[in-house]
Parts: sequence; structure tokens; C-alpha cells
Amino acid sequence: MAGILSIPPPITVLLLLLLLLSSEAFALRAWREPTLTTAKLNPSGAPAPSLLTESKRYEGSSDLVKLRYHMGPVLTNFINVHLIWYGSWSRPSQQIIRDFIVSLSSESNPAGGKKPATSTVSNWWRTVQLYTDQTGSNVSSSVRISGEFHDYRYSNGKSLTRLSVQYVIRNAVTSSRGALPIDPKNGIYLVLTSPDVQMQDFCRAVCGFHYFTFPSIVGYTLPYAWVGNSATQCPDTCAFPFALPAYMSGKTVALRPPNGDVAVDGMISVIGHEIAELSSNPLINAWYAGEDPTAPTEIADLCEGVYGTGGGGAYIGQVLTDGAGRQYNMVGKGGRRFLVQWLWSPVVNSCVGPNALD
Repeated sequence: MAGILSIPPPITVLLLLLLLLSSEAFALRAWREPTLTTAKLNPSGAPAPSLLTESKRYEGSSDLVKLRYHMGPVLTNFINVHLIWYGSWSRPSQQIIRDFIVSLSSESNPAGGKKPATSTVSNWWRTVQLYTDQTGSNVSSSVRISGEFHDYRYSNGKSLTRLSVQYVIRNAVTSSRGALPIDPKNGIYLVLTSPDVQMQDFCRAVCGFHYFTFPSIVGYTLPYAWVGNSATQCPDTCAFPFALPAYMSGKTVALRPPNGDVAVDGMISVIGHEIAELSSNPLINAWYAGEDPTAPTEIADLCEGVYGTGGGGAYIGQVLTDGAGRQYNMVGKGGRRFLVQWLWSPVVNSCVGPNALD
């Protein structure tokens, strides 16, 4: 497992900086233009909007995907999520995110004492638990929020880079105002930036990414992830399928967010993506496909855009709709609903999710 490390020599630091700044690795990429199927026709003969849930494609199953274990650690003990709220956040937005993270653990009962439904966030997390380390120990079933730090003063400004986000973490663990604990063994640090904060490559190339901190900056090797709120910058890119690119207008219908917040409901899937990959590949030397460690394809990358049976290409697959017409595919704490992408299963070699129809 990651621990307290000595400061590496200058050449090592330089190489790590180059990997971090020059690569799109370890990131949930911004949604890109899909290949659309032939549109249906209205009685008038004009193309009718199609649904994002109509595909009959199979969800990414392939014998060609060579997901391999590279002998690094995975998070097998209880997982402590340390939240860093960077910028200005509303309480309702924060609570949606908290409820999702708490729902990951099998210890939580999303039905509030009733028999849990099959399509739950904790059942989604069971796919992550299939991944093991070299001792055969599985990723932990216990995920909990162990601390929160509110950086409402924008300690590193409103324009961040992939490197400066590590200074945000350093500030959070050294602040005289309720600092987060140093937790290199069981902790992951989740930096969430508010809508008015710009991040290097945000919208253009990524919606979120994960890596680990450099001892030369933070003093420790700490797995972390960043996810941005796209409300005012690129909801059509990073809050898909609740917002659609302009070129899709009239061709498809955007889904209605289950919690009524396009940007935050969009963030939920990105957060799930990054936490799943942090847990199964925290130091970028555990589970991934491909031979290049600077550009790994991880367990969530393989299933981007797949949310239900039939998902693939331009379609998210078949999902559920509540009484208000809002779409979701899993239930969490207190019955709160979420729409979260599926994950790659090492057992069946395909994308799987708790709402599968087959």
C-alpha cells in the first residue's frame, strides 16, 4: 500500500511532472460525438427525436480487451473518502454527492429498513469488489466519508492546473482550519470544484481525473481525484446525457436528471467513475488494459456512456423512469436515485450494472 515516502531525486520529480501534465491518462474524458443510427420519421416525414435508451447493441463484451493486473495495491481495507469542496457550493448540491458516496457501502440500506431493491448503488459497487491484489484480497465493501474540508476562499485561485490541484490538497491537509488527516493507507482525496472554477483540459478533454500526490509537494503519496461542476462551462459535454451538444438538438432527447440538478447529477457518474478506478488502481500500477502505464484504460473507461442493457455508441441503454419522468438506474441512501455508468467485470469480460435486464 502507499505510505510515507522520501522525496524523490529531481530527475524522478521531473519525469512524474511530465507524465501528469502531458497525458490524458487516468481521466474520464469529455463526452465525444457518437455515431448516430438512422433517425425515425414523424408522420410528416421529418426526422423524429430518438431516445438515448433505444439501442439494441451489446454492452461492450469483448474477448479482445486484455485487462490485466500489474501487481500494484488496491484498496482492500475500509476506504476513507476525504472530500475537498473547492469554491462556492450550495448545501443541496453537496448533499446529493454525500448521499451517493455513502450509498456505495454495502453497510448502507437504501430502502430505509425495507428489503433493498436489486438496482442499488451498493450492488453497483460489487463489481469493483471483484478486483483483487496479489494476495487475493478484494477491494473493500466499506466506503465512508471520513472528513470534509471547505476551501471557500479559493486557496489556489479560480484557474487550476493538473499540478496545482495537488497544492489544493496540501492546503487541505495542512490548514490550521480543520485540516483533513493524512491517510496514505486507506484514504482517497476527492477534490470537487464549483462551477466558477476552471481546470486545465476541463470540457475540452476531461470531466474528471485521478492520480496520486507527489511527496515533494504534499509530503506523502495520496491517491486523489478531481471532478468539476460543469453547470456554467460545458453541461452539454460533462453532464451528458442530461444536457446534449447543440448538433444533437432535434435528433435526440436529453434525459431528465433524477435529483433535478443537471450539473450535479452529471457529476455523480464522473465521481463514481473516478472512485472505482482509484480503488482498483490507486497508484496506476494495478488494474488496467494496455501496455502503456501513461495511458491506461481502466475499469470505468471501458464502459463510458453505458448505463443500461443495450448501451453503446450514441445510446446509454435501457434505464428506469420515475413518476415525474426523470431517469435513473440505481437507488441509494433514503431512496435517492442516481444515473451512474456501468463498470467492466473481470468475470464476464463485459460492462455490467445492477439494472441489467439480462
